[in-house]
Amino acid sequence: MGIDVDVIFRIAGIGIVVAFLVTVLEQMGKKEYAQWVTLLGFIYILFMVASIVQDLFQKIKSVFLFQG
Repeated sequence: MGIDVDVIFRIAGIGIVVAFLVTVLEQMGKKEYAQWVTLLGFIYILFMVASIVQDLFQKIKSVFLFQG
């Protein structure tokens, strides 16, 4: 029907893990690594969202073009 709840929990879990790692790395004085962790987490979530949007566009295309 809609977006799968599992995807939302996966994105939230990744966000929590990234936030924890960034906090720990900043406390250790490794701000460069903390920025890299943040960037990699953002890129990973961005690819997940891009795949969801691609599926959405495929469904819209199939509805409006009356394809299977």
